[in-house]
Amino acid sequence: MPAPTAVERIADALRDEILSGALPSGAPLREEQAAERFGVSRHTVRAAFQRLVAERLAESAPYRGVRVTEFDHEQVLALQQLREALEVEAVRIAGERFGTGWPDAALVPARRALDELAGLAVTEEALRPPGERETTPAWLEAERLHLEVHRAIVAASGSPRIVEAHAALGAELRLFLLHIRRHYSLAELVVEHRELLDEVQSEGVEAMRRHIAHSTALLLGSPPLDAE
Repeated sequence: MPAPTAVERIADALRDEILSGALPSGAPLREEQAAERFGVSRHTVRAAFQRLVAERLAESAPYRGVRVTEFDHEQVLALQQLREALEVEAVRIAGERFGTGWPDAALVPARRALDELAGLAVTEEALRPPGERETTPAWLEAERLHLEVHRAIVAASGSPRIVEAHAALGAELRLFLLHIRRHYSLAELVVEHRELLDEVQSEGVEAMRRHIAHSTALLLGSPPLDAE
């Protein structure tokens, strides 16, 4: 693999800090400080910031500069509605293709991601200081694996356009998990998504609608919906 460019290196470092919570919602991203920290020009830093803006992990506004994205209720609802449109439709198409028993080829990527997530859960439980579940490094990788599970479910549709549109939401969906991690342990996240993988086959679109409604309630700070 070619070595990352300076822009990629800076964007990768800041992305990890945003997705881990080290840079909280609304935190300013300052060109001069970043240029000094990474030993690059402000032009290079500006290009890295624009990558984060394109991924919707950061926002740029006149007279305010660049800041880590803050989600208000309207933004949460809008993104969750788009996510529901894509994921529910993907499950509907997969159901038409495979019925209530999806083939191993469609399920293996999600199962593999869940197995890796289960391995992280063991590490998290062993290393987590009491009361600091959400700060463990395992969560950064957990965000990626959580997204892989949902991407695998979407890919089961076999629809290139739906897969492409869902992939474009990747960084934002990972940022969402940052905001709901206080409600879960990694072990609980694994159990919930193993159940989801079974339920989208047996129940179809209603299972995915219920799953997304539950996460929306958590993101909005309202009491979690009954998953039954």
